Amino acid sequence: MLIGPVNLSVLTTACSSHYGNVIEEFCLAKFKLDMEVLDQRQWCSWEDTVESYGELTNCTFLVALKMNCFWPNRMVDEFFIRVHRHYFHDCSMSGRLLHDPPNRILGPFIVVPILVTLLMTALVVWRSKRSEGIV
Repeated sequence: MLIGPVNLSVLTTACSSHYGNVIEEFCLAKFKLDMEVLDQRQWCSWEDTVESYGELTNCTFLVALKMNCFWPNRMVDEFFIRVHRHYFHDCSMSGRLLHDPPNRILGPFIVVPILVTLLMTALVVWRSKRSEGIV
């Protein structure tokens, strides 16, 4: 019974000693090149990064498969946390860049309340002057 856990421990130890280096040197190197092609403002655009990110994920999986490592594992989690901290730390939770809406949409939301406020103020003033003469 001790042989099973010992073999599993040896396999996990052997995996952890080299797996991290391989994914850093092989997978991350390609991802860095892909990200350098993009302008830094495009890093948060999922449409622009989804292919490179998918390739990075697949690379970590294939390396784990070739090295007989479990996937996902603690090292993969830590690896992706480092990648996210470096490349995606300023991105919103939805993964999309936050922008103001176009002026044709934003304008009415600004102008209409101002006009309603001015109209209601004018109506109150007009009614208050009109009611003074009726008494």
